[in-house]
Amino acid sequence: MSDWSFKRKRPVTESWPSDERGEPIPPVFLQHVSGGPLDTELTINLLEAYGIPVVTQYPNNGEFGKVILGMSGTGIDIFVPETMKDDALNILSADIVEEDENDSGK
Repeated sequence: MSDWSFKRKRPVTESWPSDERGEPIPPVFLQHVSGGPLDTELTINLLEAYGIPVVTQYPNNGEFGKVILGMSGTGIDIFVPETMKDDALNILSADIVEEDENDSGK
């Protein structure tokens, strides 16, 4: 893999869904994630792994903290397409179920 990096491969505009007229579906607020950058990245990457594009916003001048400190002290607001909000909520609220290696296929 020659281009290994932590940056997003596709811009959000390419993966954001459109309606039947070709207009982008409006974003809706999904949730506020407080905590460190790891919490935010885990949530965003989980949604994107299931094909749900995400846009983010730093509330209460959080962008200033991001520039100065490298992280937002106020957390981050996550927005998803209006048509995918229920799927995103289901993904984030799902319980993790571990399969028993000996019980697979039975």
